[in-house]
Amino acid sequence: MAAPDPKRQKLAFVVIDRLFMDASNVWVIHYSCESFYDRTDGKSPRITSIAIRKLNSGQTISFSIHQIGELESVPLDRIISQYDALESKMLQAYFQHISSHQGMKYLHWNMRDINYGFAAIEHRFKVLGGTPFVIQDENKFDLARLLIDIYGVAYTGHPRLETLLEKNNIQPRDFLTGAGEAEAFEKQNYVGLHQSTLRKVDVIANIAGRAHDRSLKTNTSRWEMHGGRIRTAINWMAENRTFQLSAGVASIIGVGLAIYVL
Repeated sequence: MAAPDPKRQKLAFVVIDRLFMDASNVWVIHYSCESFYDRTDGKSPRITSIAIRKLNSGQTISFSIHQIGELESVPLDRIISQYDALESKMLQAYFQHISSHQGMKYLHWNMRDINYGFAAIEHRFKVLGGTPFVIQDENKFDLARLLIDIYGVAYTGHPRLETLLEKNNIQPRDFLTGAGEAEAFEKQNYVGLHQSTLRKVDVIANIAGRAHDRSLKTNTSRWEMHGGRIRTAINWMAENRTFQLSAGVASIIGVGLAIYVL
């Protein structure tokens, strides 16, 4: 397995360490939604729940379709018939929250694009007639990509989050896989989706903490973790003319001393 790139590895460790130094201003975020695969109607996936967890204290705020339904006196079995209206109110509450905490940093797992990510949530709210508050890109930190930079692309199997949990003996209750979440949505199990979302922000924070204290278990060996630096040093010595000249002079001096001694 290829060793991680030492420069990218160093920068990724710096990012994670700085997030924990500023943990009171960092939120771990995750959300669940309707499956975004095999969609032929062109409509954006409906969102069921969003969870935001403070990195330092673990205090968590959540926004879920069934809780909004309860506030609006809509029974669980009738949520689907009023979904758009309830989802709009849920997203409005979410955007009001993040807009009132501007400048916060958000640690997430693969929330990168319009299929699944901050942009997808923003787009969904626009579809429902709302005006989203946009979090600046410099305040978004993708733990999934940071771990690749630290440990290399083959640091765990696929799906990475699930295999990483198994590797580290983390057995979270209520955790649903992607397929499990899609099935839960089809069965209108909104409570189960909400519980899974809450569990995933805990899991992401747990994994980030282990990466921060250098205790995260991966498929990357200690040699591979540090081998990249050795390889980089060798490459630098091979390409650096000043080093080559110094080494050449040292060799000549060494030979001269050997002859003199003889």
